[in-house]
Amino acid sequence: MTSVFVPRDSSAVSLGAERVADAIAQEAARRGSELRMVRNGSRGLYWLEPMVEVATDAARVAYGPVQPQDVPGLFDAGFLDGAPHPLRLGITEDLSYLKNQQRLTNARVGITDPVDMNDYLAHEGYRGLQNALTMQPSDIVKEVTDSGLRGRGGAAFPTGIKWNTVLNAQADAKYIVCNADEGDSGTFSDRMIMEGDPFVLIEGMTIAALAVGAGQGYIYLRVEYPNALTILNQAMDAAYQAGYLGKNICGSGKAFDLEVRVGAGAYVCGEETALLESLEGKRGMVRYKPPLPAIVGLFGQPTIVNNVISLASVPSILAQGGAWYRDFGMGRSRGTLPIQLAGNIKRPGLIERAFGITLREILYDYGGGSASGRPIRAVQVGGPLGAFLPESQFDTPLDYEAFAALGAVLGHGGVVAFDDTVDMARMARYAMEFCATESCGKCTPCRIGSTRGVEVLDRIIAAQDRARNLPLLRDLCDTMQAGSLCALGGMTPYPVLSALQHFPEDFGV
Repeated sequence: MTSVFVPRDSSAVSLGAERVADAIAQEAARRGSELRMVRNGSRGLYWLEPMVEVATDAARVAYGPVQPQDVPGLFDAGFLDGAPHPLRLGITEDLSYLKNQQRLTNARVGITDPVDMNDYLAHEGYRGLQNALTMQPSDIVKEVTDSGLRGRGGAAFPTGIKWNTVLNAQADAKYIVCNADEGDSGTFSDRMIMEGDPFVLIEGMTIAALAVGAGQGYIYLRVEYPNALTILNQAMDAAYQAGYLGKNICGSGKAFDLEVRVGAGAYVCGEETALLESLEGKRGMVRYKPPLPAIVGLFGQPTIVNNVISLASVPSILAQGGAWYRDFGMGRSRGTLPIQLAGNIKRPGLIERAFGITLREILYDYGGGSASGRPIRAVQVGGPLGAFLPESQFDTPLDYEAFAALGAVLGHGGVVAFDDTVDMARMARYAMEFCATESCGKCTPCRIGSTRGVEVLDRIIAAQDRARNLPLLRDLCDTMQAGSLCALGGMTPYPVLSALQHFPEDFGV
């Protein structure tokens, strides 16, 4: 029986994947053709979604973008055998967008049925956990430390150091918290993992629990991801039934329970301490640090807080070894990074490559240049609080230290492109307005500084007393950077100052 793969990923669904799946099932029934429908995750080639794949004797063959009206013609052409058709893209693994990637964290996304435990196990799933069950907690932490893995949520803090702190903390209870509140514009790698390979996240959290002695875990999921919620719950049910979660993991006598908690839509809850406040049923407001969550975290207990990609990277590290993972990357940036390409770009999507690839390669070799055909003038890397980089900096390698040297951040790996029609003064204003809207209000530099920043930028855009307002804008940014409690206020100056530095003509300078 032929297997046909139609993505259930939210982006593919928004482009008609459900209607395509229904049309294929109906057409097969009408023709008496037997097939097995697999609802996989997206491969990340979003300009080709819905991308349908057919498993042939030789390999999986891709067709796309497919719409319901295309389905009868596909059957007429013999697409169940991988036959030629105007929408035929070729053997999936040979597509240049995929062929040149280094998929470690996303190795199974788009390949397996995301809620089929047997499919996960058949593709080397739970090898990392099996190894971890034979190791001492300190040895698990050492493996993660030796890998060089750093937090993929934006802070880039060494994961092994955080885990070691929780391991050595004395407490009656410890927790593992996954920050799945993926709120940055232009980012979707967390969602792709949760919808396309949720077991790898569950496995990573279970390994983290074994490493530090935690018995309970929570996935804090943004409310805007209902599809991910459904898939995560289905996968957790399967993990419980198969003995990979619960009171006796794989017969080891070790316990770990996991559940999903849904946030209420506040961007600031992506900050780890505000997230913990929200998990405890309080208003999501940033806590003072110290103490750090690794010492006093959820319910006052030592807590690992890592984002989805950080935790999803752990199973391959435990399966292959920290030294293997460390061989990817450059400098102090080890392993791979899922890079999300969005904005004014011809081929938007997700690629996973080792650190060291340049922005120019990402924008042109993968992205194909701007969707408008005009020159790319600027890119914003790291979400709405990331710096804007001009064309002169496109040869910068993706490396935490290289970006820091430019006054920029890699953040969550989101890359948003803008062509030469963009008004950078208005983009700077948007950054200030975003901060004013999303501030939790606890600290004055963020709460008041962002509001005043919008007003100052409005005067600059209107050409009102620029000689006075431009220095005032810089002073406001300095106050926000130096005095804000968390990265929301502290990083809002990044896009503002970088826009002013690299595109002064848009500010009338």
